[in-house]
Amino acid sequence: MLSPEETLNLIKLAQNDDNEAKTALLQNNIPLIKSIVRRYQNKQIEYDDLMQLGTLGFIKAVNNFDTEFGVKFSTYAVPMIAGEIKRYIRDNGAIKVSRSIKAQNQTINAYIEEYRQKKSKEPSIKEIADYMKIDETDVVFILDSARYPVSLYAEKDDDGLSLEDKLSAKGTQDDYIEKLVLREIIDSFDERDKKIIFMRYYRDKTQSEIAKELGVSQVQISRLEAKILERIRKELV
Repeated sequence: MLSPEETLNLIKLAQNDDNEAKTALLQNNIPLIKSIVRRYQNKQIEYDDLMQLGTLGFIKAVNNFDTEFGVKFSTYAVPMIAGEIKRYIRDNGAIKVSRSIKAQNQTINAYIEEYRQKKSKEPSIKEIADYMKIDETDVVFILDSARYPVSLYAEKDDDGLSLEDKLSAKGTQDDYIEKLVLREIIDSFDERDKKIIFMRYYRDKTQSEIAKELGVSQVQISRLEAKILERIRKELV
């Protein structure tokens, strides 16, 4: 495996169209891509197709990674890889999150809440990983994957539309709000929550990308998104 310093050097070269650097990064991160792909394997999608999607997500992560951002590349790459796979699965069938991931997500959220009450700030990904005794990339994956998937993909209203269906229009941000059945609910949100919904579901941005743009942690975005989706779900009931 490459050291963090070697990885950053190769990313800088790759972002300047150095194909050898791109190849080296890909070859050394195949285990990471495979670890994410395995979590999404099912009978409907071939493993090779998932690997291609994971590789595409990895390449996007290399191209978009900010070497000055101060986070591990693998932590940034995980939601990018998973996001590419989830977008494909979303178009071809519902995403199913395992019970173990849901349980781990609940444990993480309980820890974050306790940490925030004691220290008045959010724990870092590393602190969560140390508490859970798992890798940092697993923390990112769990927070990104166990994000009220049932309310997004499975539950349908009387009109036969899931929340994901209702959050899939095309156009400007104002056009979305004007056309969506959820207009009144979304209009009641503050500007920050509107922006999170817009970037996450209309621009397919990862939680890490949104966190960077808003100047907060990925953990904070995960918690905010979960609260927003739960609020929408309750309003639709």
